[in-house]
Amino acid sequence: MKILGIDEAGRGPVIGPLVVGGIVIPDEKLQILKRMGIKDSKRLSPTRRKVLSRKLESMFECETVEISARDIDNLRAKDVNLNEIEKIAMVKIIAKLDADCIIIDSVDVKPKRLEEEMKAINQNSKVIAEHKADDKYLQVAAASIIAKYRRDEIIEKIKKEYRHIGEVGSGYPSDPKTKKFLENFSYDEMPEIVRKSWKTVENLKNKE
Repeated sequence: MKILGIDEAGRGPVIGPLVVGGIVIPDEKLQILKRMGIKDSKRLSPTRRKVLSRKLESMFECETVEISARDIDNLRAKDVNLNEIEKIAMVKIIAKLDADCIIIDSVDVKPKRLEEEMKAINQNSKVIAEHKADDKYLQVAAASIIAKYRRDEIIEKIKKEYRHIGEVGSGYPSDPKTKKFLENFSYDEMPEIVRKSWKTVENLKNKE
């Protein structure tokens, strides 16, 4: 049986894209993931994520979908919430990767509802959606590594591109370095890497 694991990286940050990753792992290869030390990407160092992501991509069918900060803003302006935005990326991955079973780290507070939505899109595959699936299923943990490493790569490029302005930080709204970086711009001057629809940025607009 071929199992497709799906997970995301970058839901919360005010800077950079949302990245959704998918990877197809045949059942008989699951022991390989155990030996590799695959676990949820948040429990791995950036260096380890890089090593594991490259190994996974060379061994298995993988796919990532990136939704830029600007696209997120445009969709939210049309009343498409973050969960729906993430589902758009999931659908693209499911369309590209063939699998007998799909396991998703649920973005919906009601995982069964997400299961039904994805089953309607792909009726030939079994669908499992659970909260914290990246802790329970190695296939989803592997997908989390691929998504997180791809986002790490993009954030590193952003840091180099904007280092003449200041430190970007982690990109999360709570990061003092990120807050300071955003203060270099007026609301209308915010670069495309910034999610202007995030409350952190809207608060800066209110201060102007």
